[in-house]
Amino acid sequence: MRLVDITINRAGDGTYSAYCNDHPALFGMGDTPEQAKSELQETLRITKEDGRDHAFIYPDWLDDEYEFIVHWDVRTMLEYYSGIITPTALGKLAGIHPKQIWSYMHGLSKPRKAQVAKIEDALHRFGRELTHTSF
Repeated sequence: MRLVDITINRAGDGTYSAYCNDHPALFGMGDTPEQAKSELQETLRITKEDGRDHAFIYPDWLDDEYEFIVHWDVRTMLEYYSGIITPTALGKLAGIHPKQIWSYMHGLSKPRKAQVAKIEDALHRFGRELTHTSF
């Protein structure tokens, strides 16, 4: 299975876009990240069909099974998951002051690479813990 890198961003009008990092012309938009990914899937389906029907060149991975690896900008991810991941909780997990997380979430400041790495590492650790949890 091919892993395809996509990026999800939030536009100024509140909509979301999802696009293939290797092929930015292949994108989708929607009111939620799920809708944007769904529209991207539809774009990929149409691109593949048209490519076959009209001998257009399209990415060869469309002929195989693929899965999206989603990249977010920090602000978009924090805004989208704000009802689940609070600045206080993420700050505790990442070792970053909650006011700084809040500032990233609201676009008042942009995190340095080291801060992004701390946030990403904290979320991955938390995800692994949840994956290995049972009741």
